[in-house]
Amino acid sequence: MNGLDSAQLRTLAAVVAEGSFEAAARLLHITPSAVSQRVKALEEAVGQVLVRRTRPCAATEAGRPLLRLAGQLALLEREALADARGPLTGGGRTRVAVVVNADSLATWFPAALARLPQRSGLFFDLRQDDQDHTTELLRDGSVTAAVTAQREAVQGCRVIRLGAMRYQALATPEFAAAHFADGLTAAAVTTAPLVVFDRKDRVQHRFLRAVTGRPLEPPVHYVPSVPAFSEAIRLGLGWSLVPEQIAAADLATGRCVDLAPGRHLDIPLYWQHWRLESDVLNALTAAVRAVAAETLR
Repeated sequence: MNGLDSAQLRTLAAVVAEGSFEAAARLLHITPSAVSQRVKALEEAVGQVLVRRTRPCAATEAGRPLLRLAGQLALLEREALADARGPLTGGGRTRVAVVVNADSLATWFPAALARLPQRSGLFFDLRQDDQDHTTELLRDGSVTAAVTAQREAVQGCRVIRLGAMRYQALATPEFAAAHFADGLTAAAVTTAPLVVFDRKDRVQHRFLRAVTGRPLEPPVHYVPSVPAFSEAIRLGLGWSLVPEQIAAADLATGRCVDLAPGRHLDIPLYWQHWRLESDVLNALTAAVRAVAAETLR
């Protein structure tokens, strides 16, 4: 094999990012047949199947390092061209994919992006996942960087501690009176409805174990939207842990009360990104660290 074809690598990345051969063809302005031919040629060169033809398409184990390479090459290529001939115009577009946990995305992380200098042709592709699972997308090469609770560096990545996101246990005064008249006891927790983001979200269960000393499984409402999650608590559907940045307004107005005054849960967060010398990554990392230092514990 005489090296890897950059066009084929870009096509592989487009198929995985867009989820189908047809969508990749629209992005690259070529036919679906050309997309298929490029991916097949790359698979023949490597001697491995690189894409699972599912809906959406996904990289195989063999395809993941090539997907990561494709993203790194695209980023470095754009920066080299910008250095050589000035800011790109027209079709010079590069996406930087970042995966962030929902609470960071709803609170402090967008401010980090807003601090970056405006760059022609640079776009962000933000993904959302639980903080305990965000590094999975780094491992498979789908994203360039991640906000994560995992402090162990993914292979080929750097890791930086950002601080901790603090959570407080909230409910409406009426809900608290009805279910927690004697406080956040194990007996009350087993019957009081709990609002949870999704099935990956175990923050509340971690808090309950810390407070009661027991692994409890309360009745659960799943609400996979940060605005709807907070509104469900305000409407008395259940209780839950809320980031202090969101909880502050509801506590100040009396719409909600703290179910465990003096008790909270701090989730350490880390920034992991490809080990790559890139002006874009360096600028993004500096902005993320600065905003995190102002916002997190």
